[in-house]
Amino acid sequence: MAEDDDTAHTPTGTPPNAPGRPRRRRRWLMITAGVVAFLLVATGVLLWIAYRKLDGNIRTDTATDKLLARLEAERPSRTAGAKGAENILLIGSDDRSGANGAYGGEAGTQRSDTTILLHLAADRKHATAVSVPRDVMVAVPACEKPDGTRSKPALMQFNWAFELGGPACSIRTVEQLSGIRIDHYVILDFSGFKTMVDAIGGVEVCVPQPIHDKDAKLDLPAGRQTLQGEQALGYVRARESLGDGSDTQRMGRQQQFLAALIRKVQSQGVLLNPAKLWPVLDAATSSVKADGGLSSLGALYDLTQDLRGIPSPDVVFLTAPRRPYRFDSDRDEFVQPQTDQLFAALRDDRRITVRPPGVDPSPTAGASPASDGAAGATSSASPSAGASPTFEGRTADVDACAQH
Repeated sequence: MAEDDDTAHTPTGTPPNAPGRPRRRRRWLMITAGVVAFLLVATGVLLWIAYRKLDGNIRTDTATDKLLARLEAERPSRTAGAKGAENILLIGSDDRSGANGAYGGEAGTQRSDTTILLHLAADRKHATAVSVPRDVMVAVPACEKPDGTRSKPALMQFNWAFELGGPACSIRTVEQLSGIRIDHYVILDFSGFKTMVDAIGGVEVCVPQPIHDKDAKLDLPAGRQTLQGEQALGYVRARESLGDGSDTQRMGRQQQFLAALIRKVQSQGVLLNPAKLWPVLDAATSSVKADGGLSSLGALYDLTQDLRGIPSPDVVFLTAPRRPYRFDSDRDEFVQPQTDQLFAALRDDRRITVRPPGVDPSPTAGASPASDGAAGATSSASPSAGASPTFEGRTADVDACAQH
């Protein structure tokens, strides 16, 4: 009878407490959890592989580290007012070996084509990048040569120090002339520079007049131009075909280029976008050789974060004050007391003030402007006052094209 049929009022004859639907839900939850767990593990593995790959790209210059360690007693110590600050020597090498052989010159030879002393303030609120003229005459200390012999102290142009005794000799020369302790160093060659520029999609510069330079591989109209790796290398290295052909103007272009590079990285969110960041990190880590304290991905990341946190108006570029060398106009010499004042300010972690190139300052009473063809600084206070002079330079936020 119908009254005795337990299944009479259930659809399709399924018992009311049948476990089918809850079991299906549990099965889907288990599958979903398994997929999520797999993705998390796979992501972790991929991140580990990527980290190992990037970390393995970086070359450590252990030979230079050992040389500097043996000469520790001869190196300057940090001043009390600069604890927490960092000084990094950026060396652009004109090494002609390997892939760099396409740029001519004798294979295997190298000099420091570009050298920049980067000072990061202890509070990481400002940074100063000082270009050291390659042709400036300096006292180079005794250095160990590649063949194991030791050179004698001598007066020579700065970029010869790198050829004489490699990075260690350049570092010790900078430390001797400035009294500033170099904490880290990074070496970048021609090929590495091109790779890094290409990785960020090129850098926009302002070309005041058309450039046609076969040697530099440049053929550019006037105006705003986005330079890719090969063009960018020619632009920052060319001398004779641009401006007055001086190394001073070339250093100015290099500073403008670095400022434009900083603006692009900050404005396009490269450091916050994994899709953009990966090729930049891969190119950067594959292109540099650094000391042991900076030759890891973690250390470079920390450095990048320090730089990213500094507003571009507080990143200053300038050239150490120089003028034609009195005994050879094809060489340079430092202008005093401005150069010593600059290095003293950096030693004490003081902020550097700059004025745009070509703009005459209005010195206060008692000022002693640089003379005798000097380029780079005008003193607005007497050295005894403890204040830094105002230097000719630029900040990273200034668009060179907007000034024309």
